[in-house]
Amino acid sequence: MERILNRYSREITENESQPSSRAMLHGAGFTSADLKKAQVGIASSGYEGNPCNMHLNELAVHIKKGVDEAAMKGLIFNTIGVSDALSMGTTGMRFSLPSRDIIADSIETVVSAQWYDAVIPVMGCDKNMPGAVMAMCRLDRPSIMVYGGTNVSGSYNSKKINILSTLEAYGEKIAGHITEEDFEGIILNACPGAGACGGMYTANTMSAAIEALGLSLPYSSSNPALSSEKINECLSVGKYLYHLLEEDIKPSDILTKKSFENAITLIMTLGGSTNAVLHLIAIARAINIDVKLGDFQRISDTTPLLADLKPSGRFLMEDLHNAGGIPAVMKELMGAGYLHTDCLTVTGKTLGENLSSLPGIDKSRNIMVPFDQPIKASGHLRIMYGNIAPEGSVAKITGKEGEKFEGPARIFNGEFDAIEAVKLGQVKPGEVIVVRYEGPKGGPGMPEMLKVTAAVMGAGLGKSVAIITDGRFSGGTHGFVIGHITPEAFDCGLLALLTDGDIISIDAVSNTIAAKLTDEEILFRKSQWVQPAPKYKNGVLYKYSLTVSNASTGCVTDEFKTENRSAVINSLLLAKDEH
Repeated sequence: MERILNRYSREITENESQPSSRAMLHGAGFTSADLKKAQVGIASSGYEGNPCNMHLNELAVHIKKGVDEAAMKGLIFNTIGVSDALSMGTTGMRFSLPSRDIIADSIETVVSAQWYDAVIPVMGCDKNMPGAVMAMCRLDRPSIMVYGGTNVSGSYNSKKINILSTLEAYGEKIAGHITEEDFEGIILNACPGAGACGGMYTANTMSAAIEALGLSLPYSSSNPALSSEKINECLSVGKYLYHLLEEDIKPSDILTKKSFENAITLIMTLGGSTNAVLHLIAIARAINIDVKLGDFQRISDTTPLLADLKPSGRFLMEDLHNAGGIPAVMKELMGAGYLHTDCLTVTGKTLGENLSSLPGIDKSRNIMVPFDQPIKASGHLRIMYGNIAPEGSVAKITGKEGEKFEGPARIFNGEFDAIEAVKLGQVKPGEVIVVRYEGPKGGPGMPEMLKVTAAVMGAGLGKSVAIITDGRFSGGTHGFVIGHITPEAFDCGLLALLTDGDIISIDAVSNTIAAKLTDEEILFRKSQWVQPAPKYKNGVLYKYSLTVSNASTGCVTDEFKTENRSAVINSLLLAKDEH
Protein backbone atom coordinates (compact mmCIF):
# COMPACT_ATOMS: atom_id res chain seq x y z
CA MET A 1 0.00 0.00 0.00
CA GLU A 2 1.42 3.36 -1.04
CA ARG A 3 1.91 5.70 1.88
CA ILE A 4 0.75 9.30 1.80
CA LEU A 5 3.68 11.69 2.16
CA ASN A 6 1.90 14.97 1.38
CA ARG A 7 -0.34 14.78 4.45
CA TYR A 8 -0.55 18.55 4.79
CA SER A 9 0.20 20.05 1.38
CA ARG A 10 -2.55 18.07 -0.34
CA GLU A 11 -5.00 20.38 1.44
CA ILE A 12 -4.06 23.02 -1.14
CA THR A 13 -2.77 20.86 -4.03
CA GLU A 14 -5.53 18.23 -4.25
CA ASN A 15 -8.49 20.26 -3.09
CA GLU A 16 -10.66 21.31 -6.03
CA SER A 17 -11.89 24.33 -4.10
CA GLN A 18 -8.33 25.72 -3.93
CA PRO A 19 -7.59 26.64 -7.58
CA SER A 20 -5.74 29.81 -6.56
CA SER A 21 -3.34 27.75 -4.42
CA ARG A 22 -2.40 25.52 -7.33
CA ALA A 23 -2.13 28.53 -9.66
CA MET A 24 0.27 30.24 -7.26
CA LEU A 25 2.41 27.12 -7.01
CA HIS A 26 2.51 26.76 -10.80
CA GLY A 27 3.58 30.40 -10.89
CA ALA A 28 6.39 29.50 -8.49
CA GLY A 29 7.64 26.85 -10.92
CA PHE A 30 5.77 23.72 -9.80
CA THR A 31 4.89 21.15 -12.44
CA SER A 32 1.76 19.02 -12.17
CA ALA A 33 3.97 16.18 -10.93
CA ASP A 34 5.45 18.45 -8.26
CA LEU A 35 2.01 19.08 -6.82
CA LYS A 36 1.80 15.43 -5.80
CA LYS A 37 5.10 15.52 -3.90
CA ALA A 38 5.65 16.22 -0.22
CA GLN A 39 6.59 19.86 0.29
CA VAL A 40 9.51 20.46 2.64
CA GLY A 41 10.15 23.89 4.13
CA ILE A 42 13.88 24.58 4.49
CA ALA A 43 14.20 27.33 7.10
CA SER A 44 17.51 29.18 6.92
CA SER A 45 18.64 31.75 9.45
CA GLY A 46 21.31 32.83 6.99
CA TYR A 47 22.38 36.46 6.72
CA GLU A 48 25.58 38.24 5.78
CA GLY A 49 26.41 40.06 9.01
CA ASN A 50 27.68 37.19 11.15
CA PRO A 51 30.24 34.37 10.61
CA CYS A 52 27.88 31.92 12.37
CA ASN A 53 25.14 32.50 9.79
CA MET A 54 26.82 33.87 6.66
CA HIS A 55 27.06 30.47 4.93
CA LEU A 56 23.68 29.03 5.89
CA ASN A 57 21.86 30.08 2.73
CA GLU A 58 24.46 28.12 0.73
CA LEU A 59 23.92 25.08 2.96
CA ALA A 60 20.18 25.45 2.40
CA VAL A 61 20.77 25.07 -1.34
CA HIS A 62 22.61 21.77 -0.74
CA ILE A 63 19.77 20.62 1.50
CA LYS A 64 17.22 21.52 -1.19
CA LYS A 65 19.20 19.53 -3.76
CA GLY A 66 19.14 16.45 -1.53
CA VAL A 67 15.43 16.89 -0.79
CA ASP A 68 14.57 17.21 -4.49
CA GLU A 69 16.69 14.16 -5.36
CA ALA A 70 14.71 12.20 -2.74
CA ALA A 71 11.51 12.82 -4.74
CA MET A 72 10.19 15.67 -2.57
CA LYS A 73 9.91 19.40 -3.20
CA GLY A 74 12.25 21.59 -1.14
CA LEU A 75 11.24 25.20 -0.56
CA ILE A 76 13.72 27.58 1.07
CA PHE A 77 12.52 30.39 3.31
CA ASN A 78 14.30 32.58 5.83
CA THR A 79 14.03 33.50 9.46
CA ILE A 80 16.00 35.98 11.54
CA GLY A 81 19.14 35.69 13.58
CA VAL A 82 20.97 37.82 16.15
CA SER A 83 24.74 37.66 16.54
CA ASP A 84 25.42 37.42 20.25
CA ALA A 85 29.15 38.00 19.91
CA LEU A 86 28.50 41.11 17.83
CA SER A 87 25.83 42.50 20.18
CA MET A 88 27.54 41.50 23.46
CA GLY A 89 28.06 44.34 25.89
CA THR A 90 25.54 46.64 24.16
CA THR A 91 21.79 47.21 24.40
CA GLY A 92 21.52 45.09 21.24
CA MET A 93 22.10 42.03 23.43
CA ARG A 94 18.66 42.54 24.94
CA PHE A 95 17.21 41.29 21.66
CA SER A 96 19.15 38.01 21.69
CA LEU A 97 16.91 35.82 23.85
CA PRO A 98 13.69 37.32 22.42
CA SER A 99 14.99 36.34 18.97
CA ARG A 100 14.64 32.68 19.99
CA ASP A 101 10.88 33.06 20.29
CA ILE A 102 10.63 35.17 17.13
CA ILE A 103 12.44 32.39 15.24
CA ALA A 104 10.07 29.79 16.67
CA ASP A 105 7.04 31.92 15.83
CA SER A 106 8.21 32.66 12.29
CA ILE A 107 8.99 29.04 11.37
CA GLU A 108 5.70 27.87 12.86
CA THR A 109 3.90 30.60 10.92
CA VAL A 110 5.41 29.86 7.51
CA VAL A 111 5.14 26.07 7.73
CA SER A 112 1.56 26.24 8.98
CA ALA A 113 0.39 28.90 6.52
CA GLN A 114 2.04 27.23 3.52
CA TRP A 115 0.89 23.71 4.48
CA TYR A 116 4.38 22.23 4.34
CA ASP A 117 4.56 18.53 5.13
CA ALA A 118 7.93 18.73 6.87
CA VAL A 119 10.60 21.22 7.87
CA ILE A 120 14.40 21.26 7.87
CA PRO A 121 15.82 24.24 9.79
CA VAL A 122 19.47 25.09 9.08
CA MET A 123 20.72 27.16 11.99
CA GLY A 124 23.92 28.86 13.18
CA CYS A 125 24.22 31.12 16.25
CA ASP A 126 23.12 30.45 19.82
CA LYS A 127 19.36 31.15 19.88
CA ASN A 128 18.70 29.94 16.31
CA MET A 129 18.76 26.27 17.24
CA PRO A 130 16.49 26.18 20.30
CA GLY A 131 14.11 28.54 18.47
CA ALA A 132 13.97 26.18 15.49
CA VAL A 133 13.47 23.11 17.69
CA MET A 134 10.67 24.84 19.61
CA ALA A 135 8.95 25.39 16.26
CA MET A 136 9.54 21.75 15.28
CA CYS A 137 7.86 20.71 18.53
CA ARG A 138 4.88 23.00 18.07
CA LEU A 139 4.36 21.88 14.47
CA ASP A 140 5.01 18.21 15.26
CA ARG A 141 5.62 17.25 11.65
CA PRO A 142 8.55 15.18 10.34
CA SER A 143 11.62 17.38 10.72
CA ILE A 144 15.40 17.36 11.04
CA MET A 145 17.59 20.21 12.26
CA VAL A 146 20.90 20.92 10.53
CA TYR A 147 23.57 22.83 12.44
CA GLY A 148 25.64 25.20 10.32
CA GLY A 149 28.80 24.01 12.05
CA THR A 150 31.65 25.54 13.98
CA ASN A 151 34.41 27.75 12.59
CA VAL A 152 38.13 27.08 12.72
CA SER A 153 40.38 28.77 15.22
CA GLY A 154 42.37 31.89 14.49
CA SER A 155 46.05 32.40 15.24
CA TYR A 156 48.07 35.32 16.56
CA ASN A 157 51.71 35.25 17.63
CA SER A 158 51.67 31.48 17.11
CA LYS A 159 48.86 31.11 19.63
CA LYS A 160 45.47 29.59 18.82
CA ILE A 161 42.70 32.14 19.47
CA ASN A 162 38.93 32.44 19.08
CA ILE A 163 36.16 34.96 19.71
CA LEU A 164 36.49 34.76 23.51
CA SER A 165 40.14 35.78 23.15
CA THR A 166 39.03 39.25 21.99
CA LEU A 167 36.98 39.99 25.10
CA GLU A 168 39.64 38.68 27.45
CA ALA A 169 42.19 40.75 25.52
CA TYR A 170 40.05 43.81 26.28
CA GLY A 171 40.34 43.04 29.99
CA GLU A 172 44.10 42.59 29.59
CA LYS A 173 44.36 45.88 27.70
CA ILE A 174 42.52 47.94 30.32
CA ALA A 175 44.68 46.29 32.99
CA GLY A 176 47.78 47.28 31.04
CA HIS A 177 48.89 43.71 30.39
CA ILE A 178 48.99 43.88 26.57
CA THR A 179 49.77 46.56 23.98
CA GLU A 180 47.32 48.25 21.63
CA GLU A 181 49.06 46.50 18.74
CA ASP A 182 48.49 43.06 20.24
CA PHE A 183 44.89 43.95 21.10
CA GLU A 184 44.20 44.85 17.45
CA GLY A 185 46.11 41.80 16.23
CA ILE A 186 43.87 39.48 18.25
CA ILE A 187 40.73 41.18 16.90
CA LEU A 188 41.93 40.88 13.30
CA ASN A 189 42.71 37.17 13.56
CA ALA A 190 40.12 35.71 15.97
CA CYS A 191 37.42 34.86 13.40
CA PRO A 192 39.00 33.55 10.18
CA GLY A 193 35.75 32.61 8.43
CA ALA A 194 32.28 31.14 8.50
CA GLY A 195 30.99 29.05 11.36
CA ALA A 196 29.83 29.41 14.94
CA CYS A 197 32.18 30.32 17.80
CA GLY A 198 34.56 27.42 18.33
CA GLY A 199 34.51 26.55 22.03
CA MET A 200 31.89 24.69 24.03
CA TYR A 201 29.95 27.93 24.07
CA THR A 202 26.18 28.14 23.66
CA ALA A 203 26.00 27.35 19.92
CA ASN A 204 28.05 24.18 20.18
CA THR A 205 26.37 23.27 23.47
CA MET A 206 22.90 23.47 21.93
CA SER A 207 23.87 21.71 18.69
CA ALA A 208 25.35 18.86 20.75
CA ALA A 209 22.27 18.72 22.99
CA ILE A 210 19.94 18.61 19.97
CA GLU A 211 21.95 15.78 18.43
CA ALA A 212 21.65 13.90 21.74
CA LEU A 213 17.90 14.58 21.72
CA GLY A 214 17.80 12.72 18.40
CA LEU A 215 16.65 15.67 16.26
CA SER A 216 19.74 16.02 14.05
CA LEU A 217 21.87 13.49 12.21
CA PRO A 218 25.01 11.99 13.81
CA TYR A 219 27.98 14.37 13.56
CA SER A 220 25.79 17.39 12.67
CA SER A 221 26.94 19.19 15.82
CA SER A 222 30.65 18.62 15.25
CA ASN A 223 31.04 18.70 11.45
CA PRO A 224 32.90 21.99 10.74
CA ALA A 225 31.05 24.73 8.86
CA LEU A 226 33.37 24.79 5.84
CA SER A 227 33.96 21.09 5.40
CA SER A 228 33.06 18.39 2.91
CA GLU A 229 31.45 16.51 5.81
CA LYS A 230 28.98 19.37 6.34
CA ILE A 231 28.06 19.49 2.65
CA ASN A 232 27.60 15.72 2.55
CA GLU A 233 25.41 15.92 5.64
CA CYS A 234 23.24 18.56 3.97
CA LEU A 235 22.90 16.46 0.81
CA SER A 236 21.92 13.38 2.84
CA VAL A 237 19.20 14.98 4.95
CA GLY A 238 16.58 14.48 2.24
CA LYS A 239 16.74 10.69 2.25
CA TYR A 240 16.39 10.56 6.03
CA LEU A 241 13.47 12.97 5.95
CA TYR A 242 11.76 10.86 3.28
CA HIS A 243 11.86 7.91 5.67
CA LEU A 244 10.41 10.05 8.47
CA LEU A 245 7.57 11.07 6.15
CA GLU A 246 6.98 7.47 5.11
CA GLU A 247 6.71 6.33 8.72
CA ASP A 248 5.14 9.59 9.96
CA ILE A 249 7.87 9.92 12.61
CA LYS A 250 7.51 13.29 14.34
CA PRO A 251 9.27 15.12 17.20
CA SER A 252 6.61 13.81 19.59
CA ASP A 253 7.70 10.26 18.64
CA ILE A 254 11.38 11.08 19.25
CA LEU A 255 11.37 13.34 22.29
CA THR A 256 10.83 11.72 25.69
CA LYS A 257 11.99 12.42 29.22
CA LYS A 258 14.79 9.92 28.55
CA SER A 259 16.01 11.82 25.46
CA PHE A 260 16.16 15.04 27.49
CA GLU A 261 18.14 13.20 30.16
CA ASN A 262 20.58 12.11 27.44
CA ALA A 263 21.00 15.72 26.32
CA ILE A 264 21.56 16.97 29.86
CA THR A 265 24.09 14.18 30.53
CA LEU A 266 26.04 15.10 27.40
CA ILE A 267 26.27 18.81 28.23
CA MET A 268 27.45 17.98 31.76
CA THR A 269 30.20 15.79 30.31
CA LEU A 270 31.20 18.48 27.81
CA GLY A 271 31.18 21.42 30.22
CA GLY A 272 28.41 23.13 28.23
CA SER A 273 26.76 26.51 28.61
CA THR A 274 24.37 27.54 31.39
CA ASN A 275 22.02 28.63 28.60
CA ALA A 276 21.25 24.97 27.94
CA VAL A 277 19.17 24.98 31.12
CA LEU A 278 16.61 27.54 30.02
CA HIS A 279 16.66 26.38 26.36
CA LEU A 280 16.06 22.71 27.14
CA ILE A 281 13.28 23.61 29.57
CA ALA A 282 11.68 25.78 26.86
CA ILE A 283 11.97 23.00 24.26
CA ALA A 284 10.47 20.49 26.70
CA ARG A 285 7.54 22.80 27.39
CA ALA A 286 6.91 23.13 23.64
CA ILE A 287 6.43 19.33 23.43
CA ASN A 288 4.70 18.99 26.85
CA ILE A 289 7.46 17.04 28.59
CA ASP A 290 8.15 17.80 32.25
CA VAL A 291 11.76 18.99 32.49
CA LYS A 292 12.63 21.19 35.46
CA LEU A 293 15.63 22.67 37.24
CA GLY A 294 15.76 19.67 39.54
CA ASP A 295 16.47 17.35 36.61
CA PHE A 296 19.66 19.26 35.84
CA GLN A 297 20.88 19.03 39.43
CA ARG A 298 19.98 15.34 39.69
CA ILE A 299 21.98 14.50 36.56
CA SER A 300 24.80 16.86 37.48
CA ASP A 301 25.24 15.05 40.79
CA THR A 302 26.07 11.76 39.04
CA THR A 303 27.73 12.86 35.78
CA PRO A 304 31.46 13.69 35.64
CA LEU A 305 32.93 16.58 33.67
CA LEU A 306 35.27 14.85 31.21
CA ALA A 307 35.88 17.11 28.19
CA ASP A 308 38.73 19.61 28.42
CA LEU A 309 37.03 22.20 26.23
CA LYS A 310 37.03 25.98 26.24
CA PRO A 311 36.06 28.27 27.87
CA SER A 312 37.58 26.69 31.00
CA GLY A 313 39.62 24.03 29.18
CA ARG A 314 42.15 23.88 26.35
CA PHE A 315 40.38 22.60 23.25
CA LEU A 316 37.85 23.74 20.65
CA MET A 317 35.11 21.92 18.75
CA GLU A 318 37.47 21.54 15.76
CA ASP A 319 39.75 19.49 18.01
CA LEU A 320 36.83 17.37 19.19
CA HIS A 321 35.82 16.80 15.56
CA ASN A 322 39.30 15.49 14.79
CA ALA A 323 39.06 13.17 17.81
CA GLY A 324 35.79 11.62 16.66
CA GLY A 325 33.11 14.26 17.18
CA ILE A 326 30.06 14.27 19.41
CA PRO A 327 29.05 10.67 18.49
CA ALA A 328 32.41 9.49 19.84
CA VAL A 329 31.72 11.23 23.17
CA MET A 330 28.25 9.70 23.32
CA LYS A 331 29.66 6.27 22.53
CA GLU A 332 31.98 6.58 25.52
CA LEU A 333 29.03 7.60 27.68
CA MET A 334 26.97 4.72 26.31
CA GLY A 335 29.71 2.24 27.12
CA ALA A 336 29.83 3.49 30.71
CA GLY A 337 26.06 3.23 31.08
CA TYR A 338 25.26 6.94 31.18
CA LEU A 339 22.81 7.11 28.24
CA HIS A 340 19.36 5.74 27.46
CA THR A 341 20.14 3.86 24.23
CA ASP A 342 16.55 2.99 23.30
CA CYS A 343 15.59 6.56 22.32
CA LEU A 344 14.43 7.00 18.71
CA THR A 345 16.30 9.47 16.45
CA VAL A 346 15.77 11.13 13.06
CA THR A 347 17.75 8.35 11.38
CA GLY A 348 14.77 6.11 12.11
CA LYS A 349 17.03 4.09 14.42
CA THR A 350 17.63 4.31 18.14
CA LEU A 351 20.53 6.21 19.62
CA GLY A 352 22.17 2.91 20.54
CA GLU A 353 21.82 1.59 16.99
CA ASN A 354 23.33 4.80 15.61
CA LEU A 355 26.33 4.65 17.94
CA SER A 356 27.02 0.91 17.80
CA SER A 357 28.77 1.04 14.40
CA LEU A 358 30.61 4.34 15.00
CA PRO A 359 34.15 4.71 16.36
CA GLY A 360 34.84 5.91 19.90
CA ILE A 361 36.99 8.85 20.96
CA ASP A 362 40.63 9.09 19.88
CA LYS A 363 42.16 9.04 23.35
CA SER A 364 45.59 10.09 22.08
CA ARG A 365 44.30 13.65 21.60
CA ASN A 366 43.59 14.04 25.36
CA ILE A 367 40.37 15.97 24.80
CA MET A 368 38.32 13.64 26.99
CA VAL A 369 39.83 12.37 30.24
CA PRO A 370 39.10 8.87 31.63
CA PHE A 371 36.02 8.33 33.80
CA ASP A 372 38.20 7.47 36.79
CA GLN A 373 40.21 10.70 36.39
CA PRO A 374 37.49 13.33 35.78
CA ILE A 375 38.13 17.05 35.57
CA LYS A 376 35.30 17.28 38.09
CA ALA A 377 33.61 14.26 39.64
CA SER A 378 30.16 15.80 39.25
CA GLY A 379 28.68 18.18 36.68
CA HIS A 380 29.77 21.79 36.37
CA LEU A 381 26.20 23.15 36.24
CA ARG A 382 24.78 23.64 39.71
CA ILE A 383 21.21 24.66 40.52
CA MET A 384 21.38 26.92 43.58
CA TYR A 385 18.70 28.05 45.99
CA GLY A 386 18.63 30.32 49.02
CA ASN A 387 17.16 33.66 50.06
CA ILE A 388 18.72 35.33 47.01
CA ALA A 389 17.26 32.70 44.66
CA PRO A 390 14.26 30.99 46.29
CA GLU A 391 13.02 29.89 42.86
CA GLY A 392 16.46 28.86 41.63
CA SER A 393 19.60 30.05 39.89
CA VAL A 394 22.21 28.44 37.66
CA ALA A 395 25.92 28.35 38.42
CA LYS A 396 28.77 27.18 36.21
CA ILE A 397 31.44 25.74 38.51
CA THR A 398 34.13 23.59 36.92
CA GLY A 399 36.07 23.27 40.16
CA LYS A 400 38.98 25.37 38.97
CA GLU A 401 37.39 28.41 40.66
CA GLY A 402 36.91 26.63 43.98
CA GLU A 403 33.54 25.54 45.30
CA LYS A 404 32.79 28.21 47.91
CA PHE A 405 32.93 32.00 47.92
CA GLU A 406 31.95 34.59 50.50
CA GLY A 407 32.43 38.32 50.33
CA PRO A 408 30.88 41.79 50.41
CA ALA A 409 28.52 42.82 47.62
CA ARG A 410 29.37 45.44 45.02
CA ILE A 411 26.05 46.53 43.53
CA PHE A 412 25.50 47.56 39.91
CA ASN A 413 22.07 48.40 38.50
CA GLY A 414 23.03 47.13 35.07
CA GLU A 415 25.81 45.57 33.07
CA PHE A 416 27.36 48.76 31.74
CA ASP A 417 28.03 50.18 35.21
CA ALA A 418 29.81 46.95 36.15
CA ILE A 419 31.97 47.02 33.01
CA GLU A 420 32.97 50.62 33.72
CA ALA A 421 33.90 49.79 37.31
CA VAL A 422 36.16 46.95 36.17
CA LYS A 423 37.68 49.26 33.56
CA LEU A 424 38.47 51.89 36.22
CA GLY A 425 39.94 49.33 38.60
CA GLN A 426 37.19 49.88 41.18
CA VAL A 427 36.39 46.19 41.68
CA LYS A 428 38.49 44.65 44.42
CA PRO A 429 39.53 41.05 45.12
CA GLY A 430 37.15 39.25 47.46
CA GLU A 431 34.03 41.11 46.31
CA VAL A 432 30.82 39.66 44.92
CA ILE A 433 29.81 41.68 41.87
CA VAL A 434 26.01 41.97 41.76
CA VAL A 435 24.60 42.88 38.34
CA ARG A 436 20.84 43.34 38.66
CA TYR A 437 17.85 44.54 36.62
CA GLU A 438 19.09 42.45 33.68
CA GLY A 439 16.49 39.67 33.92
CA PRO A 440 13.92 38.65 31.29
CA LYS A 441 11.50 41.41 32.35
CA GLY A 442 13.88 43.97 33.83
CA GLY A 443 16.60 43.83 31.17
CA PRO A 444 14.44 43.28 29.34
CA GLY A 445 15.57 40.25 27.39
CA MET A 446 17.99 38.76 29.94
CA PRO A 447 21.24 39.79 28.19
CA GLU A 448 24.46 37.84 28.65
CA MET A 449 27.25 39.20 30.84
CA LEU A 450 30.22 37.95 28.83
CA LYS A 451 31.77 41.39 28.50
CA VAL A 452 31.75 41.71 32.29
CA THR A 453 33.17 38.25 32.95
CA ALA A 454 35.77 38.50 30.18
CA ALA A 455 36.91 41.89 31.49
CA VAL A 456 37.20 40.42 34.99
CA MET A 457 39.25 37.48 33.68
CA GLY A 458 41.47 39.74 31.58
CA ALA A 459 42.05 42.05 34.54
CA GLY A 460 43.35 39.10 36.55
CA LEU A 461 40.38 38.97 38.94
CA GLY A 462 38.90 35.71 37.67
CA LYS A 463 39.83 33.69 40.78
CA SER A 464 39.31 36.46 43.33
CA VAL A 465 35.79 37.75 42.66
CA ALA A 466 32.37 36.19 42.09
CA ILE A 467 29.62 37.53 39.84
CA ILE A 468 25.89 37.03 40.39
CA THR A 469 23.06 38.32 38.20
CA ASP A 470 19.45 37.91 37.16
CA GLY A 471 20.78 38.08 33.60
CA ARG A 472 22.54 35.27 31.76
CA PHE A 473 26.11 34.27 31.08
CA SER A 474 27.49 33.42 27.68
CA GLY A 475 28.68 29.90 26.99
CA GLY A 476 32.08 31.58 26.75
CA THR A 477 31.96 32.55 30.42
CA HIS A 478 34.19 30.97 33.03
CA GLY A 479 34.92 31.93 36.60
CA PHE A 480 32.80 31.88 39.77
CA VAL A 481 29.51 33.00 38.26
CA ILE A 482 25.82 32.51 39.10
CA GLY A 483 23.05 33.65 36.77
CA HIS A 484 19.33 33.14 36.09
CA ILE A 485 18.57 34.33 39.65
CA THR A 486 14.83 34.01 40.22
CA PRO A 487 12.84 36.03 41.20
CA GLU A 488 14.63 38.73 39.27
CA ALA A 489 15.24 42.20 40.69
CA PHE A 490 12.43 43.75 38.62
CA ASP A 491 10.00 41.42 40.44
CA CYS A 492 11.42 42.49 43.83
CA GLY A 493 13.61 39.47 44.28
CA LEU A 494 16.14 39.90 47.10
CA LEU A 495 18.69 40.89 44.45
CA ALA A 496 16.85 44.24 44.25
CA LEU A 497 17.19 44.85 48.00
CA LEU A 498 20.93 44.23 48.41
CA THR A 499 23.28 47.12 49.21
CA ASP A 500 27.05 47.54 48.99
CA GLY A 501 28.80 45.59 51.71
CA ASP A 502 26.10 42.98 52.34
CA ILE A 503 27.85 39.65 52.89
CA ILE A 504 26.94 37.06 50.28
CA SER A 505 27.76 33.39 50.70
CA ILE A 506 27.89 30.99 47.74
CA ASP A 507 28.36 27.25 48.23
CA ALA A 508 28.57 24.97 45.19
CA VAL A 509 28.70 21.89 47.44
CA SER A 510 25.40 22.50 49.23
CA ASN A 511 24.12 24.47 46.19
CA THR A 512 23.14 27.56 48.15
CA ILE A 513 23.36 31.30 47.53
CA ALA A 514 22.33 33.60 50.35
CA ALA A 515 22.77 37.08 51.77
CA LYS A 516 23.51 37.25 55.48
CA LEU A 517 20.48 39.38 56.33
CA THR A 518 17.77 38.85 58.91
CA ASP A 519 14.19 38.30 57.82
CA GLU A 520 13.27 41.55 59.58
CA GLU A 521 15.85 43.52 57.61
CA ILE A 522 14.68 41.98 54.33
CA LEU A 523 11.04 42.88 55.10
CA PHE A 524 12.04 46.46 55.96
CA ARG A 525 14.01 46.90 52.74
CA LYS A 526 11.13 45.41 50.75
CA SER A 527 8.75 47.98 52.24
CA GLN A 528 11.05 50.76 50.98
CA TRP A 529 11.57 49.35 47.47
CA VAL A 530 10.05 51.04 44.44
CA GLN A 531 9.91 49.17 41.14
CA PRO A 532 11.87 51.06 38.46
CA ALA A 533 10.10 52.25 35.35
CA PRO A 534 10.27 49.85 32.40
CA LYS A 535 13.11 50.67 30.02
CA TYR A 536 10.86 50.23 26.96
CA LYS A 537 7.24 51.28 26.47
CA ASN A 538 6.64 49.93 22.97
CA GLY A 539 8.10 47.53 20.44
CA VAL A 540 9.50 44.02 20.68
CA LEU A 541 11.16 44.33 24.08
CA TYR A 542 8.06 45.92 25.60
CA LYS A 543 5.90 43.02 24.43
CA TYR A 544 8.54 40.54 25.57
CA SER A 545 8.72 41.99 29.08
CA LEU A 546 4.94 41.65 29.42
CA THR A 547 4.67 38.05 28.25
CA VAL A 548 7.91 36.29 29.21
CA SER A 549 7.98 33.70 32.01
CA ASN A 550 10.85 33.60 34.48
CA ALA A 551 14.24 31.99 33.86
CA SER A 552 13.47 28.91 35.95
CA THR A 553 10.59 28.06 33.61
CA GLY A 554 12.52 28.67 30.39
CA CYS A 555 11.67 32.30 29.56
CA VAL A 556 8.85 31.15 27.29
CA THR A 557 6.37 33.54 25.70
CA ASP A 558 3.99 31.14 23.98
CA GLU A 559 1.76 30.74 27.03
CA PHE A 560 -0.03 33.75 28.47
CA LYS A 561 0.56 32.81 32.07
CA THR A 562 -1.37 33.90 35.13
CA GLU A 563 1.88 35.28 36.56
CA ASN A 564 2.06 37.75 33.67
CA ARG A 565 -1.56 38.90 33.55
CA SER A 566 -1.38 41.41 36.38
CA ALA A 567 1.81 42.87 34.90
CA VAL A 568 0.12 43.28 31.52
CA ILE A 569 -2.98 44.89 33.03
CA ASN A 570 -0.95 47.26 35.21
CA SER A 571 1.24 48.24 32.27
CA LEU A 572 -1.79 48.94 30.07
CA LEU A 573 -3.34 51.07 32.82
CA LEU A 574 -0.05 52.95 33.24
CA ALA A 575 0.12 53.60 29.50
CA LYS A 576 -3.49 54.85 29.55
CA ASP A 577 -2.73 57.22 32.44
CA GLU A 578 0.31 58.61 30.65
CA HIS A 579 -1.82 59.43 27.62
